[in-house]
Amino acid sequence: MATTSPYLLLFSLFLSLFIATSWASDMSIISYDRKNNLAGPGLRSDDEVLSMYESWMVKHGKSYNALGEKEKRFQIFKDNLRYIDEQNAVADRSYKLGLNRFADLTNEEYRKTYLGVRPDGNRRLTGAKSDRYEPKLGDSLPDSIDWREKGAVVDVKDQGSCGSCWAFSTIAAVEGINQIATGSLISLSEQELVDCDTSYNEGCNGGLMDYAFQFIIKNGGIDSEEDYPYKGRDGRCDQYRKNAKVVSIDAYEDVPSYNEKALQKAVASQPISVAIEAGGRDFQLYESTISNIPFKSPQGIFTGKCGDELDHGVAAVGYGTADGKDYWIVRNSWGASWGEKGYIRMKRNVETKTGLCGIAVEPSYPIKTGENPPNPGPSPPSPVTPPSVCDDYYSCPESTTCCCVYEYSGYCFAWGCCPLEGATCCEDHYSCCPHEYPVCNVRAGTCSLSKENPLGVKAMKHILAKPIGSFGKEEKKSSS
Repeated sequence: MATTSPYLLLFSLFLSLFIATSWASDMSIISYDRKNNLAGPGLRSDDEVLSMYESWMVKHGKSYNALGEKEKRFQIFKDNLRYIDEQNAVADRSYKLGLNRFADLTNEEYRKTYLGVRPDGNRRLTGAKSDRYEPKLGDSLPDSIDWREKGAVVDVKDQGSCGSCWAFSTIAAVEGINQIATGSLISLSEQELVDCDTSYNEGCNGGLMDYAFQFIIKNGGIDSEEDYPYKGRDGRCDQYRKNAKVVSIDAYEDVPSYNEKALQKAVASQPISVAIEAGGRDFQLYESTISNIPFKSPQGIFTGKCGDELDHGVAAVGYGTADGKDYWIVRNSWGASWGEKGYIRMKRNVETKTGLCGIAVEPSYPIKTGENPPNPGPSPPSPVTPPSVCDDYYSCPESTTCCCVYEYSGYCFAWGCCPLEGATCCEDHYSCCPHEYPVCNVRAGTCSLSKENPLGVKAMKHILAKPIGSFGKEEKKSSS
């Protein structure tokens, strides 16, 4: 029988200790020092990722009601985290990606829900062309400008899960030119555009800034956000508030296309509505840079992958240069928690004529020379909607929807009232969904934007309908 050499035993023991030490060292890397960005892709443990997911859910107020939805979102979260780690490990990149509010969405889901510009090539060909901002020999432009510092930009707003970015882009430009012309910064109503500007634009399903300018001009002005607040969904146009014109514009024009110098000249004069391609994964997960870096640092300037398939409306509110790197200051409408407190600095003066992400393709701006309409004061209450009539015998309160709760042979023998206007009645004859989340998931008790869309709300329950005339009588009693 062969004997084992003591040298071989010693070598085996040394090799085992080396492997164990190396494994422990590798495991320590998994903890990932975010401050110094030491993690490489794929080095996180499942426990760490799960802990990050739970913390992220708390931070962003996320909850999932559908069966298996939390696990499905976790797998997407892990895939996005892997991509974030891979991209953040690229050397000499000025910006960082992070676990923002879109970290549980696939790129397709993100694009379907949050992007909403609908470019119209024919509109640009026949639109309001002007050489006002055409670059000319001898032009003297400031090296930098930030309209926020000049008091011409309202705090960042949040469009929610409504594709109304076009309305926010339009309103930002109108708020800006009104402040420049009058010295008064007034937050104006995006919801009025969503509800009332429906000849060409489509509310939460997208629109174009040029058409929105045209609506404001034709309407004689637009209401304030205070009087006509944002709801994040399509609604019925409130005629009282549509006629409450607080700020007016006189015309609008398009900046010469495919020319960043022309756009610079325009932005030096006022905030400008611009359309960009924001559908890329880098834009979806953009977080800017590490903390404690000054805004004017070159760290954070977005140089990511994108083309010129315009799908998102934003506002260019300034430009500058940091350590030789030129950038645009772009105001988004995804709340202050996204990017650089709601903004993104995008690389300026790139090689392509479109500008980065197509920012120079379709810029436009309002013109204001006249005074604003007289202050209309607060609008009167919206007109009272009559009760919803279910059949010859039963009705539901105003602004509710009749839903059948007991049906037999094509006849409804009992009615319920969904406490929502224009709601979808679910097939369980017990629950209902808002019209902006029309797909019922009876088993999960939720309502979704579409069959495969992860974003949703909890389904509502019916109240019983009453004989016709009952609701009107109750209102009279309560007011007496």
